[in-house]
Amino acid sequence: MSEQPRTRQELYDLIRQKGKEKFILEEMIRLGFWPQEGELPEDPADEIRRIGEIRQELNQLRRESAHLRNEKALRKQLLKERLAESRRKREETKERRERERREKAEAWRERKKREIIYLGEGVSGGLNYTECNEERLRSHSLPVLATAEQIAIAIGITVGQLRFLAFSRKTSTISHYIRFKIPKKTGGERLISAPMPRLKQVQHWILNNILEKLEINNAAHGFKRDRSIISNARPHVGAEVIINCDLKDFFPSISYKRVKGLFRSFGYSEAAATIFGLLCTEPETEQVELDRKTYYVATSDRHLPQGSPASPAITNILCRRLDRRLTKMAGELGFTYTRYADDLTFSASGESLRHICNILRRTDSIVTHEGFTVNQDKTRILRSKSSQLEVTGIVVNEYPNIDKKTLKRFRATLFQIERDGIEGKRWGNSHDVIAAIQGYANFVAMVNPQKAAQFQVQIQRIREKVNYTNSRK
Repeated sequence: MSEQPRTRQELYDLIRQKGKEKFILEEMIRLGFWPQEGELPEDPADEIRRIGEIRQELNQLRRESAHLRNEKALRKQLLKERLAESRRKREETKERRERERREKAEAWRERKKREIIYLGEGVSGGLNYTECNEERLRSHSLPVLATAEQIAIAIGITVGQLRFLAFSRKTSTISHYIRFKIPKKTGGERLISAPMPRLKQVQHWILNNILEKLEINNAAHGFKRDRSIISNARPHVGAEVIINCDLKDFFPSISYKRVKGLFRSFGYSEAAATIFGLLCTEPETEQVELDRKTYYVATSDRHLPQGSPASPAITNILCRRLDRRLTKMAGELGFTYTRYADDLTFSASGESLRHICNILRRTDSIVTHEGFTVNQDKTRILRSKSSQLEVTGIVVNEYPNIDKKTLKRFRATLFQIERDGIEGKRWGNSHDVIAAIQGYANFVAMVNPQKAAQFQVQIQRIREKVNYTNSRK
């Protein structure tokens, strides 16, 4: 027999568990007031027991039902908590990604302040290579610069400004150059690309701090301190024959890749050479108007612009081997060789004149091998017995002098201006007559100071007569 309840509460729990009737029946059987199960046929206690079992089953079902209701509520609560957790995680992820985006953007801005990653299509491949040859740079007394930041600091501008000036675009709404054409003495027009002030300042820095520190061949006389058209003409004074050759499209024929390679040869890193090469070159462009907006469309590859302060020095350095080979070749054949920009001059006398054809043939071969082209239409051979010998505009028959016909015409022009005034008068291609005659007088002074003295006095009288200074103000 089961253990009897010890407390009132246990009694109540037992009655609630078995049912009142069944509990009473079991107690009556226990106490002897009712026979044991199976002793009476059709015992009414069986019904009571059955009712008790049914009640127990019903209670069990109720408990299970309550449990199921609790489970649904629990699932609903869990789903609610899970959704809340999901929303919280989404917010955290959103905040984290936004924070990472801001940090990445800030890191990119900071990197752009120090580095240049991209400078345009086809020219940006070497910007990650910043190793330079310090020993070679120092041997040339050149500044050791390997990165964009170092270049910008040395020039005195920001990396952003350096990127703006060096960026290569096929189509742009801005141009770093003013382009105009001037007439050539021999006919036709010459395209001049004058850099805007900021780029011009940078090109002057490159010229003063890098290009001018490098030695050029003694045969080169253009765009070099202490050398001029006079020094270029002097070695040919008194020669019997002058041969003059012109290099075709001299500046446009020097590409960006050659200029970049030149800076690499100095010892600069791939990144630095790329930046210097872009700063010193520019493509030809066509100005296009679209929707009231001006675009500059590149129509050629990048090359040296004629008008940049750095271009002449770059050509002199690039032509060092050309000058060396032509000097050696000319010496072997008894000729003297000099070069002023794209103007090649050879001179000789006596027995050496029999090598004129060799000079022309071998010059064409060497020039072509060095990446240039001789303009055959401008090749001239002058003999002292039949004409005045000129080298870069200087007569060299007996001593450096000015062409007599031009001097005679200049004297006549000065006389007419002094007598009649500047109205309707012209000298050269300039519209400023006074500036033009002053410039030519300065040129004469460089060649023959004695002849120029009287011109300078006469021009001063003309200035005072037409009150030129006040009119300019």
